[in-house]
Amino acid sequence: MNDAPSFSRAAVAAPHVQATEAGRAILAEGGNAIEAMVAMAATIAVVYPHMNSIGGDGFWLIGAPGGRVRAIEACGFAGRGATIARYRQLGGEAIPSRGAEAALTVPGTIGGWRLALQLSASQGGRIPLADLLGNAVRLAREGYPISASEARTIPIEYESLREAPGFAETHLHDGKPPKLGEIRRAAAIAETLDHLARAGLDDFYRGDVGREIAADLARMRAPVTREDLAAYRAQWREPLSTRLNDATLFNTPPPTQGLASLMLLGLFERLDVRRRDEFAHFHGLIEATRRALAARDRICVDFDDLKPDWASVLAPEALDREAATISRTKASSLDNKPAEGGTVWMGAIDAAGRAVSFIQSSYWEYGSGCVLPTTGVLMSNRGLAFSLDPSSPNRLRPGRRPFHTLNTPLAYFDDGRIVSHGAMGGDGQPQFQAQVLTGYRFGGKIAEALAAPRFLVGRTWGASSSTVKLEGDFDDGVAQALAKAGHPIERTEAPHSDLFGHAGMLARSGKGAIEAAHDPRSDGAAAGF
Repeated sequence: MNDAPSFSRAAVAAPHVQATEAGRAILAEGGNAIEAMVAMAATIAVVYPHMNSIGGDGFWLIGAPGGRVRAIEACGFAGRGATIARYRQLGGEAIPSRGAEAALTVPGTIGGWRLALQLSASQGGRIPLADLLGNAVRLAREGYPISASEARTIPIEYESLREAPGFAETHLHDGKPPKLGEIRRAAAIAETLDHLARAGLDDFYRGDVGREIAADLARMRAPVTREDLAAYRAQWREPLSTRLNDATLFNTPPPTQGLASLMLLGLFERLDVRRRDEFAHFHGLIEATRRALAARDRICVDFDDLKPDWASVLAPEALDREAATISRTKASSLDNKPAEGGTVWMGAIDAAGRAVSFIQSSYWEYGSGCVLPTTGVLMSNRGLAFSLDPSSPNRLRPGRRPFHTLNTPLAYFDDGRIVSHGAMGGDGQPQFQAQVLTGYRFGGKIAEALAAPRFLVGRTWGASSSTVKLEGDFDDGVAQALAKAGHPIERTEAPHSDLFGHAGMLARSGKGAIEAAHDPRSDGAAAGF
């Protein structure tokens, strides 16, 4: 296994090489990590439409050179027309997964870009917005080749997706799924991004672009209105954190599952495992995963509606009590609800030591499938996370934010290292983050930690079984030991499968050198200077 590339000053990592190059170019111009991330976010929204879009949501963790970590919540709320009564009248027991009725939340990610750039400007950021969005505009206008990931993706409920307004015209080629390397042009989204570059990002909600988005949604009879768009603002939030023996971990608060990611690693730390790729390592992570996801399902709902004190779940004494319930030799019988997701994670660290961990998503592959004809915006279907049960803690209500599997970790080690890392993959996100970070902490190189065979607990990414899934090249001896302990094991055939997520990591040493890499399961790379 080759080592990850190392850079002396600044670096970025993303699941698509075009996004990586966009970020590297901004760093080379003297831009900071925040500016580089906006350029990456715009580019990947164009070239990876099955995984994210500007019609979806985003979350940021931004670590300042002095050590302060801030979180941005850029998730949209349910539109005024998104009521339980509306969906009950449609005759179903659940929100439709594709089409106009699935496009029920305000797009949040552009609001997050805007808020992050305000912070950047206050810290000396100077790159013009036109430069940050320019690469995305060029690729959308001139065309970009279909990625390997998109070409091999078989979307959930594909027939319903094909019927969504604007989907076939935008994302299919002659009515068929696109093939690897075919060129796609996206003129409408190019014009939208170009207009935002000139008018400013606020125009997406309260200007010409917002007006056109609202008009297209009204023609589709979707639940989101012009008033909803005008009312939307991304928010600064206080990040969650927990301590390991050698590091402080940060992540995003509810409605994300950042709590689960931190709880998982906090529980695992208490099992005192010190070697990777053995039974104790994987058994401990699997058992910690089950407990963390169970806590998430109880707690992680809209920030404003939250009643429990979620920080108490991460208190040392609470983690001690929960870890004491984990058997070192036998599997538990806990099960969890499935949560899926089409998502991208990206990271950046600049020469000043500013670190960004960022995630952007449209939920399922291609989201709702609805492509707004005037603006080219692909609307997410994140509102599927709502329940139509009035007694549910995540019940649908206009103005309410849905639960998000998205979460963005940062780690600050006691020896001065700063690590930006993350993954996509629904319920798998906390699990993949933990597997990569523990592999790195136990002495593995970043590239090794990212390429190592993974497990996945539960049902996610279109998988219907609630087993512990093991990647094709997972060690046979460890797999047999897990099965003997009572874990319901399911082996997959291929190594480096999309089922096990796309992860990335950047680590800055106390002296400033940055090691960075992205997942061999993706179309991405790391770059810097």
